[in-house]
Amino acid sequence: MNSTKPIYKRVLLKLSGEAISSGKDGILNFDYIEKIAEVIKKCMQNGVQFGIIVGAGNIWRGRSGGNMDRVKADHMGMIATCINAIALQEAFIRAGIDTDVMTSVEMKAFAKPFVRDDALDSLNSGKVVIFGGGLGIPFVSTDTAAVVRAAEIGADVVLMAKNIDAIYTADPRKDPSAEKISEITYKEILARGLQAMDSTATSFAMDNKISIHVFGLNECENIFKVIMGAEMGTIVKGE
Repeated sequence: MNSTKPIYKRVLLKLSGEAISSGKDGILNFDYIEKIAEVIKKCMQNGVQFGIIVGAGNIWRGRSGGNMDRVKADHMGMIATCINAIALQEAFIRAGIDTDVMTSVEMKAFAKPFVRDDALDSLNSGKVVIFGGGLGIPFVSTDTAAVVRAAEIGADVVLMAKNIDAIYTADPRKDPSAEKISEITYKEILARGLQAMDSTATSFAMDNKISIHVFGLNECENIFKVIMGAEMGTIVKGE
């Protein structure tokens, strides 16, 4: 149900790399990123604080490395998320949003190192904080980074904006009989083997009682709609 006030005060927004990409025409859709910035600005004007994790599927995934050493391939993926984070920051600043990029691996010429207390200070002072580099370790995805950072900053919810509009019983792009799920528990996701997010992120969110709202980013206005209580996508409740 839509509300006249935000239902969340502090959110961790997970943007997939594909959601901000230009498809075959380029790695980033700058016009769309600018629209996302304007929506986030509107949410902030309603009192919402934003931490953001961005994936890098538009540039590189560790599993894209073929016969490469997995650790090195994942290092490349971490760097790719930082490229996306800086692109977002630039669009946000041009939209009038004070923004910090904090990375798990130091690259002081481009971003601040992640320090939890510094991130909280930035959020409380009205800045958006974009977390680059994932968790700075291989073998975990940015889904896991999202739920860990959400726990660290005390986010009310993880908003997962994807290129698919909800969690389904199967991949709707491959199985036309797949059914949309409006609400589910983490235990059900794990028991049914649903590919909503990686199992490490699912287990961590379950153990730490973190709620996740999965929705499509086909329209960037969906970020505002979800924050204002629109019934869309899938809610995974922390228990």
